[in-house]
Amino acid sequence: MKAARHNRRATVERTTTETKVKVDFTLDGTGRSEIRTTIPFLDHMLTLVAKHGFFDLTVQAKGDTDIDDHHTVEDIGIVIGDALKQALGAKEGIRRFGWASIPLDETLAQITVDLSGRPYLVYRVDLPQRRIKSFDLGLFEDFFQAFTTHAALNLHVNVLYGRNPHHIMEAVFKALAKALDQATGLDGRVSGVPSTKGKLT
Repeated sequence: MKAARHNRRATVERTTTETKVKVDFTLDGTGRSEIRTTIPFLDHMLTLVAKHGFFDLTVQAKGDTDIDDHHTVEDIGIVIGDALKQALGAKEGIRRFGWASIPLDETLAQITVDLSGRPYLVYRVDLPQRRIKSFDLGLFEDFFQAFTTHAALNLHVNVLYGRNPHHIMEAVFKALAKALDQATGLDGRVSGVPSTKGKLT
């Protein structure tokens, strides 16, 4: 895996026998995105993250989707997580914690995040049906697990209620965007890193 970082931006590439993924992630962006994963519903979700988090995000991915979408979805989570971690650098001056509660019609989703350096995922998402067209929405749990592990953050995903599976996942990704925007934001009151330990690892 190769990576380059400039300010609060990182570019990460990952190539395996199953997938090829490249991500460019700018924290202090404008919401611009260029998402090409070959999985349309995933493209839609990642576009929401850039737009509502005010991140500039480019994702280019190809994988063995003729077999299954799993490898591609999981590896995109890995690379976005790595890019976020590298863009944060030493995490000096960040707010660290972020949370958002986002409605979409009948659905309410909540995301809570801590950029603690301690990977842990809680994923409580009940789906009335698992597929939108041919895409298995259950793969998003694998995406979030990979993202959480490689970004080294604590992430709680809770859907309080919802009926439409598209609304459920859209509310989750919008909430992720807003929570990450808050957690990665810089706070002038913070000296060094926001931890009594003196580091976030």
